[in-house]
Order: sequence, then C-alpha cells, then structure tokens
Amino acid sequence: MTQTSGHLHGLGGGVPPTVADVDRIAADGDPVVRNLRITHCYHELSRALAGTTGGWANWCTFAVWASKQVGQTIRQEDLVRVLDRLLRSSPEAAAAVDLVAGGLRRAVPKHAVEGVERLVRQAVVTTARLDAAGAAAARGNLKVFEEIAREFARFLAEFADAPAYDEERITRFVDGLRPGEPPEGQRYLRQAFTHYHRARFTADAKERAELLLLANVEVGLHEQTRLQPEIAAALEAPVIDPRDLERRLFDLLLPGNRVVKWLRLALLTVLGRRTPVRVAAERLADHARALARRAVTRHLMTLALPGGELLDLAEDLRATFPPLLAELVDPDLLALLRTVDPTPDSLLDTAARDWADLPDRMHYIADMFRCHAQRADLLDPPFTPEQVAALTAGRLPTGQL
Repeated sequence: MTQTSGHLHGLGGGVPPTVADVDRIAADGDPVVRNLRITHCYHELSRALAGTTGGWANWCTFAVWASKQVGQTIRQEDLVRVLDRLLRSSPEAAAAVDLVAGGLRRAVPKHAVEGVERLVRQAVVTTARLDAAGAAAARGNLKVFEEIAREFARFLAEFADAPAYDEERITRFVDGLRPGEPPEGQRYLRQAFTHYHRARFTADAKERAELLLLANVEVGLHEQTRLQPEIAAALEAPVIDPRDLERRLFDLLLPGNRVVKWLRLALLTVLGRRTPVRVAAERLADHARALARRAVTRHLMTLALPGGELLDLAEDLRATFPPLLAELVDPDLLALLRTVDPTPDSLLDTAARDWADLPDRMHYIADMFRCHAQRADLLDPPFTPEQVAALTAGRLPTGQL
C-alpha cells in the first residue's frame, strides 16, 4: 500500500484512517454528526483493505451501509411518517383514535376539536419515545465502531508494509486482542484478522474468497453479539404512557390554558377517576405501542444499498452466490457456517422474523455477506465530496444523507 499524505479515496491508495482518527471520531459528542463520520471512516477502511485483497468486500464494506441506515434511526428520519401511516392504516388503531376523539369532543370546547383525529395521531407520535430508539441505535453505532474500527485501523497500520504472510507478526498482533467468547472476549476478532492477513497473500482466488467470507462472518458474529443489548433496547424503546398521552392531548387542544389544564388533571388525580378520554387513551396506547415498535423494527430491518436498492431483512435474500463461493471447501468456514446458517448453500428461510433474535440475524447476515462478497458498487462512497468536506470541518452536511 503506497503511503502518501492525506486521506485519498482511490481503491487501495492513500493513508487509511489511523487509530487516532478512530478515537477522535468516537469522541464526537454529537450522535448525528458522529454517525456520519463513522460511516465515512468505515468507507475509507473498507477501500484500504479491499485494495490489498483484489477488491472483494470486507466487514467494513458492509458496515458502511449498515451505519448509514442506522443514521436514519438516529436522526428519526421517516420514523414519524411511518408511525403516522401505521396509525391511519391499522383498523384497530384507527378505531382507538376515533374513540379518543369522541371523548375529547365531550371534554373540551367545540372550537378546540377541529381536526382532532390528526391531533390525536400527533400526540401519539410525540409521546412514543422514538428518541429513545434513536439513542439506543447511536449507542450501538458507537460501541461497535470504537472497538472494531479501531482494530481495523491498527491492522492496516501494522501490515501496510508486509511483503508476505508472517505467522509470527500476525500472532503478535492478535495477542493484543482479548481471548474468550463475545461479548467480552474477542476470539472471533483474533481469528478474523488472521484470516484477513492470509487472504492478502494467497495466490489462489477461491482460497482468498473463502478466507475473506470466513473473516467477515467472524467479525459479524462478534459485532452482533456485542450489539444484542442495544438492538433489544431500540426495539423495546417505544413506550406510550396513557397519562402522558392525555396530557399531551390537552396541551394541543387547550394551548395557553395551563391553569385550567393543571386543575383538570389535578382534580382527576385526586378523585382517582378514569375519564372517557383516559380509558380511550389507554386502549390507543396499547395499539400505538405495537405500531411504534413495528416502525422501529422496519427501520432496523431495512438496508439501503448503492443504486437505490433496498434489502428488506424480513424477506428471503433475492440473490445468488458468486461462482467462487457457490461451493465451499474451507473446513473452518464450513464449521462456522454450521453454527449460524441452518440452510446450507440455500437462501430459503434467510428472512429474519425477529431482529432481536441473534441466531435469526446471523442467518441473514452470513448469507448476505456471501451473496454480495464481490459486489463492486459496495465500495462506492456513501457521501458526496461536498458532504465529506462538511464532515471534515465538523459540520452537518446538507442534502440526502
């Protein structure tokens, strides 16, 4: 790998991000900007490693597009729109909205209830804790980056000048990683970087392809095990308290009448009464909570790839294995796939039914890595040069992110 000054973007050219670069990005306190910088850093790491392995995808290649998708959840893009659409399209939720609207028409002045159904849906969205889902996504994005990207940066720096496979040198490198099983142990990362090192120097194209797939799945298994708490937290985040929903409704319907609203709510609390609005809000909250979780799940289970392609992780993969990976022979790869892929050499049942379920996720991810291992456009930059310039300057870029 040729060393030059600055971060270039040619495949395999320029200096890849350093450990210090990764640490600086991880220290960024703005979760939105940090996510964008993380995504771009993954891109630079991906291309640097791909430049030494014949252009095949590595774990960072897929991390680019996963991090970009997570950014939408962090920024809550489309989540509000999706939840509002679900509230309107669900018969149960629509009936519950009508019930709340009817109770409000009896509880507040007539002039305040114009367009009340829209206000009810707005109140649901604002009390659904979608921000908590975004916060969990941001924690996971940072957690994986500051551990795994740091090791990729360390690996690229350590072996930039390696002329050949060096068993002693790679052993010293992986000794810097913790033994043991994830989430705390880094056994799979130790194995993965050994396989990446071997893949760089093998002359056999099929052996290289299988070594890279093995390394990618090993890093993926470590990553997904580490992410389990954050994924579960994001999916469980939407919680709608009927009392909060009722307060929000009165805020929207009686703006400025704070004393009246406070007296009304205080009186209801003292008397322990469950008004028709409260009863209806409780029913709506139950339906809305399920819909909000569905909206978050949809966000987490969609992966946007270059060219506008969307992978719905709840559907079987619609792809084929590249010729070099159509029939696998590496014994270590076959052994690992037996633990994560219940349908060997098939894309049937790859659809993830429960994204909070680790084996369910890994089945899809392992086959996705295999199908798209030689897809050149995955190495394309996720952002425009103008957006990268803004990020480099510490600003939030404009345009579609």
